[in-house]
Parts: sequence; C-alpha cells; structure tokens
Amino acid sequence: MTSTQDRAALLDELGLDEQNKASIGRVLGTGSIGRATERADGVMEATVRIRPDTISWEPSILVLPHGGDLELELINDDLNTHCALLPSNGDRKFIWLVNHSKGRAKLNLDGPGYYWFSSPTGNDEGRGLTGAIVVMGDVPPEARLDRPDQPR
Repeated sequence: MTSTQDRAALLDELGLDEQNKASIGRVLGTGSIGRATERADGVMEATVRIRPDTISWEPSILVLPHGGDLELELINDDLNTHCALLPSNGDRKFIWLVNHSKGRAKLNLDGPGYYWFSSPTGNDEGRGLTGAIVVMGDVPPEARLDRPDQPR
C-alpha cells in the first residue's frame, strides 16, 4: 500500500472519514496519523515534531485510545521559530519553540472528541501548522444530549 492508502485505511479504521467527521482527513491533509502509547501508570505519551521546511506537524493527527492525561513532547527541527498552543480541559498550554528546540506539555483531555492545536505565530496556521488530537471513546451517558436522531 502507498502512504496515501495507509492513511485512508487508518482514517477508515478510526471512523474519521464518516459523515460529519470528514473534516479531520480533509483539513489536515499533510503529516501522518500517530497513536499515543499508554504507560503502566495510565498516562499516555507521544512526540510531535515540526520537520524542516514543511510547516506541518508530524504526526498532524494524534490518536488517544481514551480520555486522560497526556505527556506530549514537541520538537522543532525547523530553521524558523514556532510555538504550540495546546488544549487541556478548557485551559490552554503555550510552548515557545525556537529553531532546533524541544518542549514538553502535560495535558488533560478527559472526554472523547477532537482537540485542535496550532502555532499561532506569524502565519503558521494559515500555512498549515495545525493539528488535532483525537480522543476515542464514548461520551458518558450523563453527558449525552437527549434529542431525537437528526437527519443525515
């Protein structure tokens, strides 16, 4: 399989190519799809980097198997300075990434959904330095909307 076929197969496997979920695959057309690993203590960890001259996160889509704590290492391999604005349970974490630097963030994403992150410096977002953390799992019954099925 080509990398495009691999990406399409993974988007299908994760259910990110279905109606009302297609924006992930279409908006984030660069970079790969990565999965966080879970340590014995239940904390998930992953690394996301900016490769030289690409203006994209690698991976651009990071998948967590469930909600919880994530320790994220960010690496800027580019010759330019960037930053990371990251979600964390209603709060935001900001990490400045000068050229050829690393940073770490401890995030808490306790519910399933899509959490967007980016580099809001200069025109980084407009040029593609936007990514998503996809938290898999079901919404707890107490958080579900009580409404009839909507037409598709």
